This record gives sequence, C-alpha cells and structure tokens, in this order.
Amino acid sequence: MKTSVVVITRNSEFYIKDLLDSLVAQVKRPHEVIITDAESSDNTQKIVKEYSENYDFIKLFVKSGTRAEGRNYGAEKATGNIVSFIDADAIANAFWIKEIENTMNNADVVAGKEVRFGLEGFGTLPRVEMIHNGTDITYPSVNLAYKKDVFNEIKGFDPWFKEAEEVDLNYRAVDAGYKLIFDENAIVYHRARSTLFGFIKQSFWYGFGRKELTLRHGNLWSSYSPIDMVKIKPGESIWKILRLGIAFFGYTFCKVVGKKSDTKEKLRQSTASER
Repeated sequence: MKTSVVVITRNSEFYIKDLLDSLVAQVKRPHEVIITDAESSDNTQKIVKEYSENYDFIKLFVKSGTRAEGRNYGAEKATGNIVSFIDADAIANAFWIKEIENTMNNADVVAGKEVRFGLEGFGTLPRVEMIHNGTDITYPSVNLAYKKDVFNEIKGFDPWFKEAEEVDLNYRAVDAGYKLIFDENAIVYHRARSTLFGFIKQSFWYGFGRKELTLRHGNLWSSYSPIDMVKIKPGESIWKILRLGIAFFGYTFCKVVGKKSDTKEKLRQSTASER
C-alpha cells in the first residue's frame, strides 16, 4: 500500500516543522506528503519549500478556500491508494503510517488515536460520540485515513460545512456500507487550545457543526440522554460543562441562521448510481 499524507495549512510557521519532522522520521515512510497551503502570509510556505528541497516526497501546493476544499484538493493530487489526513499543528507517532497501512488491510476507513497536549483542562476533554449504524463517526480529520477509491466514491469532504465536515464524511462512508475501524496504536499528538478565547471559539464552532449535521442528515441526537451529556464522570472537569454551554450557543446560532439543503439526497443518489 502507498499512503499519501494530506495536510492543510495557513499561517502555521510556529509548528509545521514539528509535523514535518515527525513525518520524515516515520518507520514506514509515506509515499508522499502533500501540503495544501491557503495562501499563508507568514513563513509557512518558505519552511515547507526548504523541506521539499531535502525530501522529494514532500510537495507544496497553494489553494485558497475552506478546509474541505483544501483537503479535497490535496486528495485530488494524491497518487497513493490511501489518503491520510493530519493537521498542521499535530505530531505523528513514528509508527503512524505503518499502523494505518496494517489496519487498512481489513478496513475502508481507519481512524487513529488523538492524544491532546497543552493546558490540562482543555486537553483532557472527551469527544461527544455520535453513533451511526453501530459505528462511532465522530473521529476528527487530525488522524483519519481513507482508501482513495472510497474517498472518491463518496465525493470527499462536503464544502457546504463550516464545521464537522469530517463527521459528515464518516457518516456518508458508514451509511454507504464501508467499514470504519479505530486503531488505538495509530497515534497522533495534537495541541489543545492554549488560551481561554481559543477554547471558547472552538467550543462555539463545535456546537455549530453539530447543528449543521442535523440540517443535513436529520435528527441524530434522539438516542442521547441530556443528563449523561452534562454529567461529569471521573477524570473529567468543569471545563466539560463550560464547553457544553458554549457549544449549545453555537448550536442555537446555527439553527437560527442555517438552512436546509437537498444536497444530501442528491449526493446519496449520485453515489448509489456509481456503485
């Protein structure tokens, strides 16, 4: 198998070196690393170009647009049969590529383990899982890999989403019958938000994205208990309640300004007709 790693960047000069160093040092080197830069105004492009001069499998492309558009563009340029996504502010474990390729022998989609580091309260908050057809679909694109033909068949990331585009992608993959496997040994270390403002902003868009999912796919929360969502379990902190409150505001805001679309049905019909 050949794994193409796709990374979207914008003004990432303070941490892009850490990511590139971790990709260069992989036990199983990736087939290629595709950097899609959204016209950074700092030294991001300069740094990537320096790496590409020393490692010919690192390639830089410039493409403005949303995160979904950037990742789709990178996947389009990819020549491997696996497309693996990681964020610019992350660091890949040395066995990351090897684990993904091993697990992909039995899967169509592989989600790896995200280990967040930074301020303790921000870094230890758990994901709010969303289950579809018996599968957790909330694994983020900081550590997510697809067989390229599967990614193409379900039309990649949907640029309609401002947030939660990776959850939508996973939803459509599982909905189409593809197999998603979580590999806890495919590890990526990811920076948590380091400021209160950053935490508030992230929480707002977290809730906004969850509402976008219901606008696209209908009610996805009917089986969830509000009490369980607010309950603080052992090892969790009051930051969970704060995140939930801010996310609810984002959810409500999207409900007011958002609008339904028939793209879901069109996309499903198009995918079904090609399979």
